Amino acid sequence: MPDAAEASCVFCAIIRGDIPAVRILETEHLLAFLDHRPLFRGHTLLVPKTHLRLLSDLPARDAAEFLTTAQRLERAVEDGLAAAGSMVLVNNVVSQSVPHLHLHVIPRNFKEYAAKIRAALPAA
Repeated sequence: MPDAAEASCVFCAIIRGDIPAVRILETEHLLAFLDHRPLFRGHTLLVPKTHLRLLSDLPARDAAEFLTTAQRLERAVEDGLAAAGSMVLVNNVVSQSVPHLHLHVIPRNFKEYAAKIRAALPAA
């Protein structure tokens, strides 16, 4: 039976399967899924299955798996989406929209929009 924090946590509900999410990777201790409000397409979240709020709450015994999984996701997001790079971040309290530890892997590309628009302009 989940405690009050787990019972009201959106990510815990996703982990339990109560709320649908597009799952990317799952291990015994971790779940990665697509953010439902992505900054960019492919924005992926990595969460521990245990309800923890802060990165500093993550037990040392679990830190290596969390980080190496984040590394795997970073490569997969960049390679799978042909992204030039990525932004990998963890918010603690401020800007943390869900009070459950989560790491963002956000694909990024250089802003070449002006060149793309100029190239697509029909001749005058």
